[in-house]
Amino acid sequence: QVQLAESGGGLVQPGGSLRLSCVASGSSSSRVAMDWYRQAPGKQRELVATISLYGYTNYADSVKGRFTISRDNAKNTVYLQMNSLKPEDTAVYYCKSPSGQWGQGTQVTVSS
Repeated sequence: QVQLAESGGGLVQPGGSLRLSCVASGSSSSRVAMDWYRQAPGKQRELVATISLYGYTNYADSVKGRFTISRDNAKNTVYLQMNSLKPEDTAVYYCKSPSGQWGQGTQVTVSS
């Protein structure tokens, strides 16, 4: 069973950057695919970015041009590079595997 562990969250000022990591352990695949979701207080969890097994990426309109999803298959790790952060990006960020496993989440707070 795949287990996921996110890291890299924290407090950042508006306009700043963070890079989140999601390590997948227990996977037998040579390529890693993953979704990044986020959930802000009082809101539903929303899909932020996706990378497929073939490396295709897709983004929510709200983060296009600011966030980049990438991966290192050798490390079974998917990254979410977040630039030009806004207060409305504040949320708990989760990674989710194609098999439906969720990580524990990492808090991102954008505030001055």
